Amino acid sequence: MNDTPAITITGLTKRFGDLVAVDNLDLHVPAGQILALLGPNGAGKSTTTEAVIGLTPVETGRIEVFGSAPVAAVRRGDTGAMLQNGTLLAETSVRNLLRLMHGLHVHPLPLDEVIERAELGPILRSGVGKLSGGQAQRVRFALAIMGDPRLLILDEPTVGMDVDARRRFWNTMDDLADGGRTIMFATHYLEEADAFADRIVVMNAGRIVADGTGAEIKSIVGGRHIRFTGPDRDWSDLPGVVSAVRENGGWVLNCADSDAALRALVGHDEVRDIDITSPSLEDAFIELVA
Repeated sequence: MNDTPAITITGLTKRFGDLVAVDNLDLHVPAGQILALLGPNGAGKSTTTEAVIGLTPVETGRIEVFGSAPVAAVRRGDTGAMLQNGTLLAETSVRNLLRLMHGLHVHPLPLDEVIERAELGPILRSGVGKLSGGQAQRVRFALAIMGDPRLLILDEPTVGMDVDARRRFWNTMDDLADGGRTIMFATHYLEEADAFADRIVVMNAGRIVADGTGAEIKSIVGGRHIRFTGPDRDWSDLPGVVSAVRENGGWVLNCADSDAALRALVGHDEVRDIDITSPSLEDAFIELVA
């Protein structure tokens, strides 16, 4: 990382009629950081990312990308974006589309490198309008990295990809991140955010409700969870237990001290099938946006 912030957002507010999509948002992203932007539908993620790349005009607040206005950063080649519903030119081949767009950039990556990173070799002759959802996403990814940007903005980048394609995609992103690029991505695949991001920001109703590492976000829901089968009673009175919830015919204890809770629990003859797990990012996410 260097001293120049990749993204600085101050007091961003965006309304669509009576709907407040983003509500007085402040966000500082250091250069070189990998940030995952999470939130339910309507949380303001897409509006925020579109404002960072200059597609959505800023009415209230300020955004800077490497010290410049968003549109200036795009024109300079500092920003690349992969939007979930970005429209592609349907009446051409993948090869011709790549050649056309390659000639528009200030300092593009070699075209062969773009094709290799996006795994487009087998579909270069295919018509863009005939691509599957996953193939179209790979083309969008190629267009996003083609200009060799310092900042990559990715909105639901692996939608439409199968499990193996998603794994290969994130391996490629690891390689790009190792080169010092800043990456901000929005995703509904929480395991991707937990595995790949240096930092996770959770949005809800246009505001940031949590900001930290994956471990810090997961700590919001307490310590370990103890799952077991047992009779109906108030298990929350056990030592070390924060809450007890009925789930799928059994019980889940959210524990501040799982060792104390487990010692008390094993003294009950009617308890069986005990399983201890750490809280997941999904657990924290659900609690944050409930």
